[in-house]
Amino acid sequence: MVGYDPKSEVKSISAVEVAVAGSASGFVTRALISPVDVIKIRFQLQIEQLSPRNPLAKYYGILQTVHRIFHEEGLTAFWKGHVPAQLLSVSYGAVQFVTFECLTELVHNATPYNTRNFIVHFVCGGLAACTATMTVQPLDTLRTRFAAQGEPKVYRNLRHAVVTMYQTEGPLTFYRGLTPTIIAIFPYAGLQFSFYNLLQQLYKWVMPPEGMNAGNVKNLVCGSCAGVISKTLTYPFDLFKKRLQVGGFEQARAAFGQVRTYKGLMDCAGQIVREEGPVGLFKGLSPSLLKAALSTGFTFFWYELFCNLLYALKDTGSTKRQEG
Repeated sequence: MVGYDPKSEVKSISAVEVAVAGSASGFVTRALISPVDVIKIRFQLQIEQLSPRNPLAKYYGILQTVHRIFHEEGLTAFWKGHVPAQLLSVSYGAVQFVTFECLTELVHNATPYNTRNFIVHFVCGGLAACTATMTVQPLDTLRTRFAAQGEPKVYRNLRHAVVTMYQTEGPLTFYRGLTPTIIAIFPYAGLQFSFYNLLQQLYKWVMPPEGMNAGNVKNLVCGSCAGVISKTLTYPFDLFKKRLQVGGFEQARAAFGQVRTYKGLMDCAGQIVREEGPVGLFKGLSPSLLKAALSTGFTFFWYELFCNLLYALKDTGSTKRQEG
C-alpha cells in the first residue's frame, strides 16, 4: 500500500483517502510516542554530559529522566507541546503520503524505472518528506519550544506562544533549524521508505507462505527496523535542528543547565564537537532510536491499516450499489 504499485490489487484509493489515512496514522502514532519524544528533546538540548558521574547533569538516563520529569512537572509533562505536535503529525502524514504516492505514480507513468526500486523509493520518499517539512516547520518549532520549557512556563498556550514568538523574534523564528532539517530529512525519510520496501520484500522471501497472513505484524516490524537504520545514519542533523530551534529561548532553558547561542548550522556543529566532543553529536540517541522504531513502525502499520480499511469500506459500498 506504500507507494504506487501497478501490480497491486488495491488501486482505487484516492488522494483524499491517502491523505486521510496519512493523517490518521500520524495522529495515533503521535499520541503513543509523545513521552519518548519529550525525553529525546530534553537529552538533545542538554549541554552537560549525559552521565551520572557529572554532578551538573540534570538528565543522564531514560528511567532517571522519566522519574525526574514526573516528580518535577507531573504526568502531563510527557505530553508538553502535544497540540502543535498533533497538528504537525496530522498535517505531515497527509502531505508526505499523498506526495509520495503521486511521485511514485509519476515515475511509473513518465519513466522506465520500476516504482518498487530502492533508489526510486529513496528519492521519492526524500522529496515527499521535504515537501511535508516545509509545510509544517512552524509547528515543529512550536512543538520543540513547548517540550523544552520547564516550570514556570514561558508560553501559557499555543496562541500565546505564536503571538509572543512573532512579536519578539519575528516571523522567521518559526523556521529556525530549517536548513539542518531539510539536509537531514531527505536521506532520513528516503531511507525509511527504501528500507521499508526492501525489508517487506526480504520478509516475503524469508517467511514461509503459511506465515504470510500476519501482514500487520510484518508492517510493524519492517517499519521499526527501517526507522532504526535511517535514524542512526542521519541522527546528528536532528540534534542540530533541535539546538537551533530553541535559539532566543535561553531564559526558559536556564533551569536545565548551561545554554548556548549558535549563529547557524556550522557554528552549532563546531561548538558541539569542541565543547562536548564527537560523542555529543549523538546525545539522546537511545531515546531517539526507541522513538524512531516506535514512530516509523506505527506510522507504516497504521497507514497500511487505514488504507486497507478505507479500501474495504469503498469496496463494500460498491458491491452494495451493484446488488441494488
